[in-house]
Amino acid sequence: MTRPTYRIAPSILSADFARLGEEVRSVIAAGADWIHFDVMDNHYVPNLTFGPMVCQALKPHAGATPIDVHLMIEPVDALAAAFADAGADYISFHPDASPHVHRSIQAIRAKGVKPGLVFNPAQPLDVLDWVIDDIDLILIMSVNPGFGGQSFIDSALRKIEAVRRRIDATGKDIRLEVDGGIKADNIRRVADAGADTFVAGSAIFGKPDYQGVINAMRTQLA
Repeated sequence: MTRPTYRIAPSILSADFARLGEEVRSVIAAGADWIHFDVMDNHYVPNLTFGPMVCQALKPHAGATPIDVHLMIEPVDALAAAFADAGADYISFHPDASPHVHRSIQAIRAKGVKPGLVFNPAQPLDVLDWVIDDIDLILIMSVNPGFGGQSFIDSALRKIEAVRRRIDATGKDIRLEVDGGIKADNIRRVADAGADTFVAGSAIFGKPDYQGVINAMRTQLA
């Protein structure tokens, strides 16, 4: 089965918060395909980041580049709706953070946004048996969510392979995204396992030359 085009999605969690608009424009100019928003609530995860107003403020800076919102929050539905109104293109959430996963997916879709599900490193994939046909994105965490700059957890590769088999069996165009410890020196292994969309935070924003890092990633993917 042919793989979809690779997408690189820099995470603004690692950007300079004092000049976020400029950072978004810079990383898009450097070749970013998506802008990834890590939304944390100090409840589901032990950290607090951005709300919908930040997304709304950055939308004009992103232009036509999709905004990919990863909700590490509980409960899900009210903030998912707010991010949809703020201009998100994709909204993904953790199934264990919603008592009614299918309803949350439907609510995101009803807002005209592409829904996704996120799986933590030790979390089973069973929920996909029931909802894979209703989503556009599956995000595999290769670190435990809550903080940037962590190291890649190798067992995530087996999970990526398992999800790729499930996606291929549906025949649908579902993005397989990976977030956590992605760098130019491991992105090829992650792609070989079946991923097509790569979140990178400190690997890009932590460096002086964004384009150099993104180009190095693309070279590995080629």
